[in-house]
Amino acid sequence: MKTALVTGGAGFIGSATVRRLLAGGYRVVTLDKLTYASTQATLVDVAGDPRHLFLHRDICDAEAVAAVLRQHRPDMVFHLAAETHVDRSLDSSAPFIQSNIVGTWTLLEQCRAYWQGLDAPAAAAFRVIVVSTDEVYGELGSTGTFTPDSPYRPRSPYSASKAASDHLARAWHASYGLPVIVTNCSNNYGPYQFPEKLIPLMILRALRGETLPVYGDGGQVRDWLHVADHAEALVQVAERGRPGATYLIGGQCERSNLEVVEAICDILDRDASPLDKPRRALIRFVADRPGHDRRYAIDISQITAELGWRPAVTFTDGLAATIDWYRKNEDWWRPLVERHNALARVGLS
Repeated sequence: MKTALVTGGAGFIGSATVRRLLAGGYRVVTLDKLTYASTQATLVDVAGDPRHLFLHRDICDAEAVAAVLRQHRPDMVFHLAAETHVDRSLDSSAPFIQSNIVGTWTLLEQCRAYWQGLDAPAAAAFRVIVVSTDEVYGELGSTGTFTPDSPYRPRSPYSASKAASDHLARAWHASYGLPVIVTNCSNNYGPYQFPEKLIPLMILRALRGETLPVYGDGGQVRDWLHVADHAEALVQVAERGRPGATYLIGGQCERSNLEVVEAICDILDRDASPLDKPRRALIRFVADRPGHDRRYAIDISQITAELGWRPAVTFTDGLAATIDWYRKNEDWWRPLVERHNALARVGLS
């Protein structure tokens, strides 16, 4: 049985990756600092699985990371521990620099030391998957897509910190031979996403009949990727991807923010308790976020050609299922909303 180490495994994409690995027969060690956006409640459905071990650790703690690697001897590492909310990075960039840059450097160094101590077959099979974002490429015009060769043009503290993380990963491959693979994904959605992000934020506010704040004119376009599709892609990259390569993972589903919010309203009007007016009437256009990128889109031809991966969940089905999940799992999201005031806007700097 192979062992996978997942940093940030109690978070949104991390927990989906943990579940996919366990379903695929892996033993999984989850390492998570448990920041405001992660909670062990996200892993409650796998808490009793004897193949899963949760460790409360900080990836910036080099000794702790080294001890985990020595003791559990993973065959692969999925690095998903990160600060991810652009709005929060505008208000306070320090946590993003610490987690996304210092944390990645710490992990890479400890993985290098661990990998160099493996026997030849184990070293040849070892992989480190550094999971990143399409936001490192900046914004697109009305046409075109990001490719693995697109130049980096980060425009927020968050995307700049992830760009630095990507560059560190590639440098550790080029300089030391560490078998690192970088992935850059489009906007994820699905169950267990912290309620500050667009889709869960709008679902929960619309359920409660609260105003739905849409930045600017709502015309910002994103490529939406269901988190289960993303987790599947990450496992395929770890199993069959080329060390040193970059794989872009997208949903092939471009929607403007306004279109997403309107779709949420329409599904809730159809399936949830009615309000005294259509939920679209709750939409309010508010001041845009500083430096808000206008459009992202991803070319997935490389990962499709090399690994055969393509998204399986349509946005129509995935969004309806996501809304249904939040309606049925108030016991997961309500404590987070109340503890962290997660439905309030930040990032007004």
